Amino acid sequence: MDKLKLEILTPNGVIYNGEALSVTLPGEEGEFGVLAQHSCLTTLLEAGVIDIEKEDKSVESILINWGVVQVDEEKVIVLVEGAVAIRGETESAVAKALGDAKELIESIKDNNPAIASVTARIESAAQSLL
Repeated sequence: MDKLKLEILTPNGVIYNGEALSVTLPGEEGEFGVLAQHSCLTTLLEAGVIDIEKEDKSVESILINWGVVQVDEEKVIVLVEGAVAIRGETESAVAKALGDAKELIESIKDNNPAIASVTARIESAAQSLL
């Protein structure tokens, strides 16, 4: 299966830089998936979760508040204002990631009615990690 190059950048630096089989993004018009060889597009992203399907078929989730994505046939570049990766090698690292995610959710929930579903997805992602 073809892979795509994925970069997720915040003002504080790189949060993800690697290859992926697919990526699902929270677009303005709803969630959409991107595979390698996707047609070019640039669009705004809303608060939500980016799901990255890695080569080993595992999925990594990254919570974002808002941003923009640029897609071409070989590369996906995501620029976001705030992001938290829901990952960790230990329970304490996962717990810290969840705490950071909850803070980010608190900062955006006033202006986004979809945050309840995002919160539920974060909780289920956390359960699968623990």
